[in-house]
Amino acid sequence: MEFSSDSVSIDMETISLGGKEYLVKTRLGTVSVVVFGDQDKPALVTYPDLALNHISCFQGLFFSPEASSLLLHNFCIYHISPPGHELGAAPIVSDDFSPSVDDLADQIVEVLNFFGLGAVMCMGVTAGAYILTLFAMKYRQRVLGLILVSPLCRAPSWTEWLLNKVMSNFLYFYGMCGMAKELLLKRYFSKEVRGSVLVPESDIVQACRRLLDERQSINVCRFLDAMNERPDLSEGLRKLYCRSLIFVVENSPFHSEALHMTSKLDRRYSALVEVQACGSMVTEEQPHAMLIPIEYFLMGYGLYRPTLSISPRSPLSPSCISPELLSPESMGLKLKPIRTRISL
Repeated sequence: MEFSSDSVSIDMETISLGGKEYLVKTRLGTVSVVVFGDQDKPALVTYPDLALNHISCFQGLFFSPEASSLLLHNFCIYHISPPGHELGAAPIVSDDFSPSVDDLADQIVEVLNFFGLGAVMCMGVTAGAYILTLFAMKYRQRVLGLILVSPLCRAPSWTEWLLNKVMSNFLYFYGMCGMAKELLLKRYFSKEVRGSVLVPESDIVQACRRLLDERQSINVCRFLDAMNERPDLSEGLRKLYCRSLIFVVENSPFHSEALHMTSKLDRRYSALVEVQACGSMVTEEQPHAMLIPIEYFLMGYGLYRPTLSISPRSPLSPSCISPELLSPESMGLKLKPIRTRISL
């Protein structure tokens, strides 16, 4: 595949766990994009949560055997890291331009143009979900669909804003210290996997803790500060006509935020899946819970065709899915009853 662009250029290619890393120059500086798969296939772009990259945010999902046939077999994956969040990143000096969330969304367009991509499927987690939603609202012709995990769409509440300020101060003055890591781990994972005095941390939490040690705290601060100044996207969501699959997570600190977002999206184009007993980062904590909803979501686009002799259909048409596949036992999901009021 030939790449050409006046605004960006490639600096380096390295191998990153089987993928190629491209360090792409944009007007905001260099951004890391790790590419997995055949670039002639449809593109799936990912964007991680705060202080994470593709290894710490998406490895559990993409490297599971079931997801390999679902995602890696059908897509070329483009993992975009927030500025300075890639492996081995140097500190971004304070004199450099500090990007806003709009700048980060615009940066995605430059990356797509560099790789010669048109409309793409997008997957994001929490802060990454916000950036991709904003990108979809600004550049509607470039987005086929959105797969959002524990998404945000409103401006931060006073509680979140204050917590982010506390975390930013820890990162700025003390680096990626123990308290900063604890605040981040609470953001990502449920209490069950974070452990306690009597129960040890799970392997995924220990691995994430080690990967956080590699982050440059000043780079995390820049992304955190951008998210702490984010505008409310709620009013524009009704005009977002690309299909959206929203994973709302029971034990996420952003559970109410995700529910608010689903209430603002046009129900003709959006589907909600609630995952129980899990923290925000379903991609690592319960990746299996995402597989069947994503499979049916992609069938609606003809991007995934199962080996079974059934017609591809979308999860946005629930009547097309067999009741057995929608059972909580098979999907690992929590299906809430709807309480109504009737007149006697």
